[in-house]
This record gives sequence, C-alpha cells and structure tokens, in this order.
Amino acid sequence: MILYFHGFDSTSPGNHEKMRQLRFIDADVRLISYSTEHPRYDMQQMLNDVARELAEVDKQQVIALGVGLGAFWAERIGFLNGIRAVLINPNLTPEHNMVGRIDRPEEYADIAAKCVTEFRRKNQGRCLCILSRHDEVLDSKVAAATLSHFYSIVWDDEQPHKFPELGSHLATIKAFMTTS
Repeated sequence: MILYFHGFDSTSPGNHEKMRQLRFIDADVRLISYSTEHPRYDMQQMLNDVARELAEVDKQQVIALGVGLGAFWAERIGFLNGIRAVLINPNLTPEHNMVGRIDRPEEYADIAAKCVTEFRRKNQGRCLCILSRHDEVLDSKVAAATLSHFYSIVWDDEQPHKFPELGSHLATIKAFMTTS
C-alpha cells in the first residue's frame, strides 16, 4: 500500500495523475488529504487517518509518499507510525517559505520542535529522497545537505518541483518498498 500525501496545491489534477502512476507498482494507493491551512489540526487528522489505514495491514508493506509539503508530512507521519517514506522535493521549512500562503506558518516550527528529538537520526535509512536538480520552488541542494546524512538521495535531471512524471523512478520506489 502507498499512502500518498499531496503537496500545497491539494486540488491539482497532478495529484490524481501521480496516484495513477504509482498504481503501476502497487494497486493500493490511498490519498491522505489535509487542508494545508491549519498545520496542528492537519497533523492530528493525518495521524488518525493513517492509523485507520494501517489498522488491518502489515506496516512493513506500506510506504508514505509525498511531494513538496506532502513530503514534509510523509516524513513525520511515516516516522510516527513506523512506516518508511519516499520524499519527493520535500519542503523542509514551510514555516519560512509558506509565509503569506498559509494562515499559521509558525505552527510548522512548533510541530518540528515537538516532534521526537533527532527523529531523522532515529529514522535513518527509512526514507528515500528524490530531488529535482531543476526545482523552481525550493533549493534542492539545501534538502540534499540536510537529508543526505540520514537518507538515500536520488537526483532527477528533468522534473520540476511538482514532479508530474514519476515513471523513471517507479522501479527505484518499488525496490525501496520491497526491501526490509
């Protein structure tokens, strides 16, 4: 099972397209949706939604996958639920780069501070990070410098921030899903 966390643009038709592409590697792809406006409430809602999705499955066969802001959530929710995650162009600091776009960006800093200390060290090797060299929204070099100590990094030379085409990375994602 793949739990798909959309990015900031929750209504983009690209989300449906990415979920359709992911079905080539796992027929069971489920959307984990959130408002993007109320981070503390969103986090509690996502924790509840993911717990419900995981209730009757083998967690070893599940990954969280998110793009942009969705990758911020996939990493944290995945860690808190004991599942691995694929982070595509993750937004690591929405409290800084989402100011003016969401109501309470400061809540992201609060969430980061309240998450388990050194959670990336404790989660080492449990995420795969796919970064666009041509991300027009975020600086992927910063994400690589932050995450490469903990997770494997795969670079993409063609996709923009929203990463509309997952095709060239599906085999890598599948291999990550099926390894213990």
